[in-house]
Amino acid sequence: MPVLPALRLLAPLTLGLLLGACDQAPRFTGAEPGEQLSGGATTVSQSDRNAFSLPSANLSPTRRLDFSVGNSFFRNPWVIAPSTTTARDGLGPLFNTNACQNCHIKDGRGHPPGNAADNAVSSLVRLSIPARPGQEAILESQGLIPEPAYGGQLQDMAIPGAAPEGKVRVTYTSEVVTLRDGTRVELQKPELQISQLGYGEMHPDTLFSLRVAPPMIGLGLLEAIPEAAILAHADPDDRDGDGISGRPNQVWDRASQSTRLGRFGWKAGQPSLNQQNADAFFNDMGLSTPVIAGSSCSPAQGDCRQAAHGGVPEVSDHLLAQVLFYTRNLAVPARRQVDEPQVLRGKGLFHQAGCAGCHTPRFSTAADAAEPELASQTIRPYSDLLLHDMGAGLADNRPEFQASGREWRTPPLWGIGLTETVNGHTRFLHDGRARNLLEAILWHGGEAEAARQAVMAFDADQRTALLAFLDSL
Repeated sequence: MPVLPALRLLAPLTLGLLLGACDQAPRFTGAEPGEQLSGGATTVSQSDRNAFSLPSANLSPTRRLDFSVGNSFFRNPWVIAPSTTTARDGLGPLFNTNACQNCHIKDGRGHPPGNAADNAVSSLVRLSIPARPGQEAILESQGLIPEPAYGGQLQDMAIPGAAPEGKVRVTYTSEVVTLRDGTRVELQKPELQISQLGYGEMHPDTLFSLRVAPPMIGLGLLEAIPEAAILAHADPDDRDGDGISGRPNQVWDRASQSTRLGRFGWKAGQPSLNQQNADAFFNDMGLSTPVIAGSSCSPAQGDCRQAAHGGVPEVSDHLLAQVLFYTRNLAVPARRQVDEPQVLRGKGLFHQAGCAGCHTPRFSTAADAAEPELASQTIRPYSDLLLHDMGAGLADNRPEFQASGREWRTPPLWGIGLTETVNGHTRFLHDGRARNLLEAILWHGGEAEAARQAVMAFDADQRTALLAFLDSL
Protein backbone atom coordinates (compact mmCIF):
# COMPACT_ATOMS: atom_id res chain seq x y z
CA MET A 1 0.00 0.00 0.00
CA PRO A 2 1.35 3.49 -0.77
CA VAL A 3 3.13 5.15 2.10
CA LEU A 4 2.28 8.75 1.15
CA PRO A 5 -0.90 9.12 3.27
CA ALA A 6 1.05 8.05 6.35
CA LEU A 7 3.88 10.47 5.62
CA ARG A 8 1.52 13.38 6.20
CA LEU A 9 1.17 12.17 9.80
CA LEU A 10 4.71 10.88 10.30
CA ALA A 11 6.44 14.15 9.42
CA PRO A 12 6.88 15.27 13.06
CA LEU A 13 8.59 12.05 14.09
CA THR A 14 12.25 11.93 15.07
CA LEU A 15 15.23 10.60 13.11
CA GLY A 16 14.69 7.24 14.82
CA LEU A 17 12.16 6.53 12.04
CA LEU A 18 13.61 4.84 8.99
CA LEU A 19 11.39 4.40 5.95
CA GLY A 20 11.74 1.21 3.94
CA ALA A 21 10.40 0.56 0.47
CA CYS A 22 6.96 1.86 -0.44
CA ASP A 23 5.29 -1.49 0.21
CA GLN A 24 6.88 -1.99 3.62
CA ALA A 25 5.95 -0.75 7.06
CA PRO A 26 7.84 2.24 8.49
CA ARG A 27 10.54 0.89 10.81
CA PHE A 28 10.94 2.48 14.22
CA THR A 29 14.29 1.95 15.92
CA GLY A 30 13.29 3.46 19.23
CA ALA A 31 10.66 5.42 21.08
CA GLU A 32 10.15 9.10 20.32
CA PRO A 33 11.23 11.52 23.07
CA GLY A 34 8.44 11.63 25.65
CA GLU A 35 6.35 9.05 23.78
CA GLN A 36 5.51 7.13 26.95
CA LEU A 37 3.88 10.28 28.39
CA SER A 38 0.56 10.03 26.56
CA GLY A 39 -0.87 12.95 28.52
CA GLY A 40 2.27 15.06 28.68
CA ALA A 41 3.07 16.29 32.19
CA THR A 42 -0.36 15.13 33.40
CA THR A 43 0.56 11.45 32.76
CA VAL A 44 0.55 9.01 35.68
CA SER A 45 2.75 5.94 35.96
CA GLN A 46 0.33 3.61 37.73
CA SER A 47 -0.92 0.71 35.59
CA ASP A 48 -3.03 -1.35 38.01
CA ARG A 49 -6.82 -1.57 38.30
CA ASN A 50 -6.94 2.03 39.58
CA ALA A 51 -4.98 3.39 36.61
CA PHE A 52 -7.95 5.35 35.18
CA SER A 53 -8.96 6.96 38.49
CA LEU A 54 -5.94 9.12 39.28
CA PRO A 55 -5.58 12.91 39.20
CA SER A 56 -3.30 14.67 36.72
CA ALA A 57 0.27 14.13 37.87
CA ASN A 58 0.99 17.88 37.87
CA LEU A 59 -1.90 18.86 40.18
CA SER A 60 -0.81 20.61 43.37
CA PRO A 61 -1.83 19.15 46.75
CA THR A 62 -4.55 21.79 47.12
CA ARG A 63 -5.94 21.04 43.68
CA ARG A 64 -5.89 17.34 44.50
CA LEU A 65 -8.33 18.08 47.32
CA ASP A 66 -10.69 19.64 44.76
CA PHE A 67 -10.26 16.53 42.63
CA SER A 68 -11.25 14.35 45.60
CA VAL A 69 -14.39 16.41 46.20
CA GLY A 70 -15.41 15.98 42.57
CA ASN A 71 -14.63 12.30 42.83
CA SER A 72 -17.04 11.92 45.74
CA PHE A 73 -19.90 13.41 43.73
CA PHE A 74 -18.99 11.19 40.78
CA ARG A 75 -18.87 8.01 42.85
CA ASN A 76 -21.58 8.29 45.48
CA PRO A 77 -25.21 7.45 44.70
CA TRP A 78 -28.07 9.91 44.38
CA VAL A 79 -31.26 9.24 46.34
CA ILE A 80 -34.97 9.75 45.89
CA ALA A 81 -36.47 13.10 46.89
CA PRO A 82 -37.43 14.30 49.40
CA SER A 83 -34.50 13.24 51.57
CA THR A 84 -32.36 14.55 54.39
CA THR A 85 -29.45 14.12 51.95
CA THR A 86 -30.44 17.33 50.21
CA ALA A 87 -27.19 17.67 48.26
CA ARG A 88 -27.83 14.35 46.52
CA ASP A 89 -31.59 13.93 46.25
CA GLY A 90 -33.87 14.10 43.23
CA LEU A 91 -32.91 10.85 41.51
CA GLY A 92 -35.15 9.97 38.60
CA PRO A 93 -38.05 9.41 38.55
CA LEU A 94 -36.78 7.52 35.47
CA PHE A 95 -33.08 6.76 35.23
CA ASN A 96 -30.40 4.36 34.04
CA THR A 97 -28.21 4.47 37.13
CA ASN A 98 -27.95 6.29 40.46
CA ALA A 99 -24.22 7.15 40.26
CA CYS A 100 -21.84 8.17 37.48
CA GLN A 101 -19.34 5.52 38.56
CA ASN A 102 -21.87 2.74 37.91
CA CYS A 103 -21.64 3.37 34.16
CA HIS A 104 -17.99 4.42 34.00
CA ILE A 105 -16.77 1.55 36.17
CA LYS A 106 -13.42 2.49 37.74
CA ASP A 107 -13.65 5.52 35.40
CA GLY A 108 -13.26 3.08 32.53
CA ARG A 109 -15.18 1.36 29.78
CA GLY A 110 -18.71 -0.02 30.04
CA HIS A 111 -20.00 -3.28 28.61
CA PRO A 112 -23.25 -4.41 26.99
CA PRO A 113 -25.91 -6.18 29.10
CA GLY A 114 -24.99 -9.79 29.59
CA ASN A 115 -28.35 -11.52 29.72
CA ALA A 116 -32.07 -11.00 30.21
CA ALA A 117 -31.66 -10.65 33.99
CA ASP A 118 -29.28 -7.70 33.74
CA ASN A 119 -30.14 -4.04 33.79
CA ALA A 120 -28.25 -2.24 31.05
CA VAL A 121 -25.99 -0.47 33.58
CA SER A 122 -22.78 0.79 31.90
CA SER A 123 -24.64 0.85 28.60
CA LEU A 124 -27.75 2.61 27.33
CA VAL A 125 -30.04 2.87 24.32
CA ARG A 126 -30.49 6.15 22.45
CA LEU A 127 -33.80 6.77 20.68
CA SER A 128 -35.05 9.11 17.97
CA ILE A 129 -37.39 9.25 15.00
CA PRO A 130 -36.82 10.63 11.50
CA ALA A 131 -37.31 14.37 11.17
CA ARG A 132 -40.24 15.87 9.28
CA PRO A 133 -40.39 19.20 7.42
CA GLY A 134 -40.79 22.08 9.88
CA GLN A 135 -38.68 20.49 12.63
CA GLU A 136 -35.45 22.25 11.69
CA ALA A 137 -35.34 24.26 14.94
CA ILE A 138 -35.49 21.07 17.02
CA LEU A 139 -32.74 19.53 14.94
CA GLU A 140 -30.55 22.59 15.41
CA SER A 141 -30.84 22.58 19.21
CA GLN A 142 -31.15 18.84 19.92
CA GLY A 143 -29.56 17.21 16.91
CA LEU A 144 -32.41 14.72 16.57
CA ILE A 145 -36.15 14.28 17.02
CA PRO A 146 -36.89 12.40 20.30
CA GLU A 147 -39.31 9.48 20.35
CA PRO A 148 -42.65 11.09 21.43
CA ALA A 149 -43.32 8.99 24.54
CA TYR A 150 -39.83 7.84 25.54
CA GLY A 151 -37.60 10.79 24.60
CA GLY A 152 -34.04 10.51 23.37
CA GLN A 153 -32.86 7.77 25.74
CA LEU A 154 -34.51 4.65 27.14
CA GLN A 155 -34.41 4.65 30.94
CA ASP A 156 -34.77 1.12 32.23
CA MET A 157 -35.02 1.92 35.96
CA ALA A 158 -37.48 3.96 38.01
CA ILE A 159 -38.22 5.06 41.55
CA PRO A 160 -41.19 3.46 43.38
CA GLY A 161 -44.46 4.65 41.92
CA ALA A 162 -43.12 5.07 38.39
CA ALA A 163 -42.78 2.45 35.69
CA PRO A 164 -39.41 1.85 34.01
CA GLU A 165 -39.53 2.63 30.32
CA GLY A 166 -38.51 -0.86 29.28
CA LYS A 167 -36.15 -3.78 29.57
CA VAL A 168 -33.05 -4.02 27.38
CA ARG A 169 -31.60 -7.29 26.17
CA VAL A 170 -28.89 -7.97 23.60
CA THR A 171 -28.47 -11.23 21.71
CA TYR A 172 -25.85 -12.02 19.10
CA THR A 173 -25.60 -13.69 15.74
CA SER A 174 -22.25 -14.90 14.48
CA GLU A 175 -20.40 -14.34 11.25
CA VAL A 176 -16.96 -15.65 10.38
CA VAL A 177 -14.19 -13.63 8.73
CA THR A 178 -11.33 -15.55 7.11
CA LEU A 179 -7.96 -13.80 7.06
CA ARG A 180 -5.50 -14.18 4.18
CA ASP A 181 -3.46 -16.82 6.01
CA GLY A 182 -6.59 -18.91 6.60
CA THR A 183 -7.20 -17.87 10.22
CA ARG A 184 -10.93 -17.77 10.95
CA VAL A 185 -12.29 -15.13 13.32
CA GLU A 186 -15.85 -15.25 14.61
CA LEU A 187 -17.52 -11.85 14.93
CA GLN A 188 -20.64 -11.24 16.98
CA LYS A 189 -23.35 -8.96 15.60
CA PRO A 190 -25.64 -7.55 18.33
CA GLU A 191 -29.40 -7.64 18.03
CA LEU A 192 -31.20 -5.28 20.40
CA GLN A 193 -34.45 -6.34 22.04
CA ILE A 194 -36.60 -4.00 24.14
CA SER A 195 -39.50 -5.47 26.10
CA GLN A 196 -41.88 -4.55 28.93
CA LEU A 197 -42.52 -1.06 27.58
CA GLY A 198 -43.93 1.08 30.38
CA TYR A 199 -45.66 3.79 28.36
CA GLY A 200 -47.22 2.16 25.34
CA GLU A 201 -45.90 1.27 21.93
CA MET A 202 -43.05 3.26 20.42
CA HIS A 203 -43.31 5.19 17.20
CA PRO A 204 -43.09 2.66 14.34
CA ASP A 205 -40.10 4.46 12.81
CA THR A 206 -38.05 4.63 16.02
CA LEU A 207 -34.29 4.51 15.54
CA PHE A 208 -32.25 2.72 18.22
CA SER A 209 -28.56 2.94 19.13
CA LEU A 210 -26.93 0.82 21.83
CA ARG A 211 -23.97 2.61 23.45
CA VAL A 212 -21.52 1.52 26.15
CA ALA A 213 -19.93 4.05 28.48
CA PRO A 214 -16.52 5.23 27.20
CA PRO A 215 -13.43 5.67 29.42
CA MET A 216 -13.12 8.97 31.29
CA ILE A 217 -9.35 9.46 31.04
CA GLY A 218 -7.85 12.50 29.32
CA LEU A 219 -11.12 14.31 28.65
CA GLY A 220 -9.78 17.67 29.81
CA LEU A 221 -6.84 17.30 27.44
CA LEU A 222 -9.16 16.57 24.51
CA GLU A 223 -11.16 19.68 25.40
CA ALA A 224 -7.92 21.69 25.41
CA ILE A 225 -6.94 20.84 21.82
CA PRO A 226 -7.38 24.01 19.72
CA GLU A 227 -10.33 23.81 17.38
CA ALA A 228 -8.12 24.81 14.45
CA ALA A 229 -5.85 21.83 15.09
CA ILE A 230 -8.79 19.44 14.86
CA LEU A 231 -10.23 21.09 11.76
CA ALA A 232 -6.81 20.92 10.08
CA HIS A 233 -7.26 17.14 9.86
CA ALA A 234 -10.73 17.36 8.31
CA ASP A 235 -10.92 16.37 4.65
CA PRO A 236 -14.64 16.03 3.88
CA ASP A 237 -14.08 15.87 0.12
CA ASP A 238 -11.05 13.56 0.37
CA ARG A 239 -8.90 15.98 -1.59
CA ASP A 240 -5.72 14.05 -0.81
CA GLY A 241 -7.25 10.87 -2.24
CA ASP A 242 -6.40 8.60 0.69
CA GLY A 243 -9.99 7.38 1.06
CA ILE A 244 -10.38 9.11 4.44
CA SER A 245 -12.72 12.08 4.68
CA GLY A 246 -13.07 13.01 8.33
CA ARG A 247 -15.73 15.61 9.08
CA PRO A 248 -16.34 17.75 12.16
CA ASN A 249 -19.71 17.49 13.85
CA GLN A 250 -21.19 20.93 14.48
CA VAL A 251 -23.50 20.81 17.51
CA TRP A 252 -25.52 23.12 19.75
CA ASP A 253 -23.70 24.70 22.67
CA ARG A 254 -26.14 25.65 25.43
CA ALA A 255 -23.70 28.02 27.14
CA SER A 256 -23.07 30.24 24.11
CA GLN A 257 -26.42 29.53 22.41
CA SER A 258 -24.56 28.86 19.20
CA THR A 259 -23.24 26.03 17.05
CA ARG A 260 -19.76 24.76 17.92
CA LEU A 261 -17.42 21.89 17.16
CA GLY A 262 -18.51 18.62 18.77
CA ARG A 263 -15.83 16.67 20.66
CA PHE A 264 -17.47 14.31 23.15
CA GLY A 265 -19.72 11.29 22.83
CA TRP A 266 -19.67 8.42 20.33
CA LYS A 267 -20.84 10.76 17.56
CA ALA A 268 -19.15 13.92 18.88
CA GLY A 269 -22.58 15.24 19.86
CA GLN A 270 -21.41 17.45 22.76
CA PRO A 271 -19.22 20.57 22.42
CA SER A 272 -17.84 20.75 25.96
CA LEU A 273 -17.16 18.52 28.91
CA ASN A 274 -19.51 20.54 31.13
CA GLN A 275 -22.41 20.01 28.73
CA GLN A 276 -21.52 16.33 28.39
CA ASN A 277 -21.66 16.01 32.19
CA ALA A 278 -24.96 17.89 32.40
CA ASP A 279 -26.47 15.67 29.71
CA ALA A 280 -25.43 12.57 31.65
CA PHE A 281 -26.95 13.92 34.88
CA PHE A 282 -30.18 14.69 33.03
CA ASN A 283 -30.62 11.58 30.89
CA ASP A 284 -28.78 8.92 32.91
CA MET A 285 -30.02 9.93 36.37
CA GLY A 286 -33.00 12.23 35.77
CA LEU A 287 -31.32 15.21 37.45
CA SER A 288 -31.68 18.83 36.36
CA THR A 289 -28.66 21.13 36.22
CA PRO A 290 -28.06 24.83 35.52
CA VAL A 291 -27.20 23.72 31.97
CA ILE A 292 -30.25 21.49 31.34
CA ALA A 293 -33.30 22.41 33.39
CA GLY A 294 -36.74 20.85 33.68
CA SER A 295 -37.81 17.22 33.72
CA SER A 296 -36.70 14.33 31.55
CA CYS A 297 -40.25 12.90 31.72
CA SER A 298 -42.26 13.12 28.50
CA PRO A 299 -45.90 14.35 28.42
CA ALA A 300 -46.99 10.70 28.16
CA GLN A 301 -45.37 9.84 31.51
CA GLY A 302 -47.82 11.21 34.06
CA ASP A 303 -46.56 9.27 37.08
CA CYS A 304 -43.05 10.44 36.31
CA ARG A 305 -44.06 14.10 35.98
CA GLN A 306 -45.93 14.07 39.30
CA ALA A 307 -43.07 12.69 41.37
CA ALA A 308 -41.22 14.89 43.86
CA HIS A 309 -38.03 16.59 42.72
CA GLY A 310 -34.90 17.54 44.62
CA GLY A 311 -34.91 21.29 44.02
CA VAL A 312 -34.36 23.58 41.06
CA PRO A 313 -31.85 22.68 39.87
CA GLU A 314 -31.12 19.39 41.57
CA VAL A 315 -27.42 19.59 40.69
CA SER A 316 -26.13 22.97 41.83
CA ASP A 317 -23.61 25.15 40.00
CA HIS A 318 -21.04 24.32 42.66
CA LEU A 319 -21.56 20.57 42.44
CA LEU A 320 -21.49 20.61 38.63
CA ALA A 321 -18.24 22.60 38.74
CA GLN A 322 -16.68 20.06 41.13
CA VAL A 323 -17.60 17.18 38.81
CA LEU A 324 -16.24 19.17 35.86
CA PHE A 325 -12.90 19.64 37.61
CA TYR A 326 -12.75 15.92 38.39
CA THR A 327 -13.58 14.80 34.86
CA ARG A 328 -11.12 17.29 33.35
CA ASN A 329 -8.28 15.96 35.47
CA LEU A 330 -8.63 12.20 35.25
CA ALA A 331 -5.14 11.38 34.08
CA VAL A 332 -3.99 9.19 31.21
CA PRO A 333 -1.66 6.37 32.28
CA ALA A 334 1.81 6.12 30.77
CA ARG A 335 2.48 3.75 27.93
CA ARG A 336 4.35 0.55 28.65
CA GLN A 337 7.13 -1.23 26.71
CA VAL A 338 7.52 1.62 24.21
CA ASP A 339 11.06 0.44 23.34
CA GLU A 340 10.22 -3.25 22.90
CA PRO A 341 11.13 -4.43 19.37
CA GLN A 342 7.76 -6.11 18.87
CA VAL A 343 5.89 -2.96 19.95
CA LEU A 344 8.01 -0.82 17.62
CA ARG A 345 7.32 -3.21 14.77
CA GLY A 346 3.60 -3.07 15.55
CA LYS A 347 3.76 0.71 15.50
CA GLY A 348 5.16 0.60 11.99
CA LEU A 349 2.41 -1.81 10.91
CA PHE A 350 -0.20 0.49 12.46
CA HIS A 351 1.03 3.28 10.19
CA GLN A 352 1.45 1.01 7.17
CA ALA A 353 -2.15 -0.18 7.43
CA GLY A 354 -3.35 3.43 7.45
CA CYS A 355 -4.77 3.35 10.98
CA ALA A 356 -3.11 6.69 11.78
CA GLY A 357 -5.23 8.32 9.07
CA CYS A 358 -8.03 8.55 11.65
CA HIS A 359 -6.28 7.65 14.91
CA THR A 360 -4.05 10.74 14.81
CA PRO A 361 -1.16 10.05 17.18
CA ARG A 362 -0.29 13.50 18.48
CA PHE A 363 -1.69 16.94 19.31
CA SER A 364 -0.61 19.91 21.42
CA THR A 365 -3.05 21.50 23.84
CA ALA A 366 -3.72 25.24 23.89
CA ALA A 367 -1.72 27.61 26.07
CA ASP A 368 -4.98 29.03 27.43
CA ALA A 369 -6.57 25.70 28.42
CA ALA A 370 -9.37 25.84 30.99
CA GLU A 371 -7.06 24.40 33.66
CA PRO A 372 -3.38 25.44 33.83
CA GLU A 373 -2.22 21.84 34.29
CA LEU A 374 -3.69 20.96 30.89
CA ALA A 375 -2.06 23.83 28.99
CA SER A 376 0.71 23.49 26.39
CA GLN A 377 0.98 19.72 26.68
CA THR A 378 2.12 17.35 23.94
CA ILE A 379 -0.43 14.55 24.07
CA ARG A 380 -0.91 11.31 22.18
CA PRO A 381 -4.62 10.41 22.15
CA TYR A 382 -4.59 8.51 18.84
CA SER A 383 -7.78 10.22 17.67
CA ASP A 384 -8.65 13.08 15.34
CA LEU A 385 -12.02 13.66 17.11
CA LEU A 386 -13.66 13.76 13.67
CA LEU A 387 -16.55 11.80 12.20
CA HIS A 388 -15.84 8.95 9.81
CA ASP A 389 -18.11 6.69 7.79
CA MET A 390 -17.41 3.28 9.29
CA GLY A 391 -19.50 1.30 6.84
CA ALA A 392 -22.78 -0.59 6.99
CA GLY A 393 -21.57 -3.16 9.52
CA LEU A 394 -21.16 -0.60 12.33
CA ALA A 395 -23.98 1.74 11.26
CA ASP A 396 -26.73 2.48 13.77
CA ASN A 397 -28.64 4.40 11.05
CA ARG A 398 -29.41 7.14 13.59
CA PRO A 399 -28.25 10.68 12.75
CA GLU A 400 -27.07 13.08 15.45
CA PHE A 401 -26.61 16.72 14.46
CA GLN A 402 -24.46 16.47 11.33
CA ALA A 403 -23.32 12.90 11.98
CA SER A 404 -24.99 10.39 9.70
CA GLY A 405 -26.19 6.95 10.72
CA ARG A 406 -22.93 5.47 9.43
CA GLU A 407 -20.56 7.95 11.06
CA TRP A 408 -18.75 7.73 14.39
CA ARG A 409 -16.18 9.92 16.09
CA THR A 410 -12.73 8.33 16.15
CA PRO A 411 -12.38 7.03 19.72
CA PRO A 412 -9.07 7.81 21.47
CA LEU A 413 -6.88 4.74 21.88
CA TRP A 414 -4.81 5.93 24.85
CA GLY A 415 -5.17 3.54 27.77
CA ILE A 416 -6.84 0.87 25.63
CA GLY A 417 -4.26 -1.75 26.60
CA LEU A 418 -5.28 -1.44 30.27
CA THR A 419 -8.98 -2.13 29.67
CA GLU A 420 -8.90 -5.67 31.00
CA THR A 421 -6.76 -4.66 34.00
CA VAL A 422 -9.15 -1.85 34.97
CA ASN A 423 -12.52 -3.23 33.88
CA GLY A 424 -12.05 -6.99 33.74
CA HIS A 425 -13.18 -7.30 30.13
CA THR A 426 -12.10 -6.47 26.59
CA ARG A 427 -15.36 -5.33 24.99
CA PHE A 428 -14.78 -2.62 22.39
CA LEU A 429 -16.60 -0.41 19.86
CA HIS A 430 -19.63 1.79 20.54
CA ASP A 431 -21.89 -1.10 21.52
CA GLY A 432 -19.29 -3.44 22.99
CA ARG A 433 -19.76 -6.07 20.29
CA ALA A 434 -16.03 -6.72 19.81
CA ARG A 435 -14.59 -9.13 22.37
CA ASN A 436 -11.00 -8.15 21.65
CA LEU A 437 -9.01 -5.66 19.62
CA LEU A 438 -8.67 -7.87 16.55
CA GLU A 439 -12.45 -8.22 16.35
CA ALA A 440 -12.77 -4.44 16.70
CA ILE A 441 -10.44 -3.94 13.74
CA LEU A 442 -12.33 -6.49 11.63
CA TRP A 443 -15.60 -4.62 12.18
CA HIS A 444 -14.10 -1.52 10.54
CA GLY A 445 -15.48 -0.62 7.12
CA GLY A 446 -16.27 2.43 5.04
CA GLU A 447 -13.34 4.84 5.25
CA ALA A 448 -11.44 2.23 7.27
CA GLU A 449 -11.99 -0.61 4.79
CA ALA A 450 -8.49 -0.29 3.31
CA ALA A 451 -6.95 -0.46 6.78
CA ARG A 452 -9.09 -3.50 7.59
CA GLN A 453 -7.98 -5.25 4.43
CA ALA A 454 -4.34 -4.46 5.22
CA VAL A 455 -4.66 -6.06 8.66
CA MET A 456 -6.47 -9.06 7.18
CA ALA A 457 -3.44 -9.56 4.91
CA PHE A 458 -0.96 -9.59 7.81
CA ASP A 459 0.52 -12.89 8.87
CA ALA A 460 0.22 -14.15 12.45
CA ASP A 461 3.50 -12.54 13.58
CA GLN A 462 2.47 -9.18 12.14
CA ARG A 463 -0.94 -9.34 13.83
CA THR A 464 0.75 -10.18 17.12
CA ALA A 465 3.06 -7.19 16.74
CA LEU A 466 0.18 -4.84 15.87
CA LEU A 467 -1.78 -5.99 18.92
CA ALA A 468 1.32 -5.63 21.11
CA PHE A 469 1.55 -1.99 20.00
CA LEU A 470 -2.13 -1.38 20.78
CA ASP A 471 -1.73 -3.06 24.16
CA SER A 472 1.13 -0.67 24.91
CA LEU A 473 -1.07 2.42 24.49
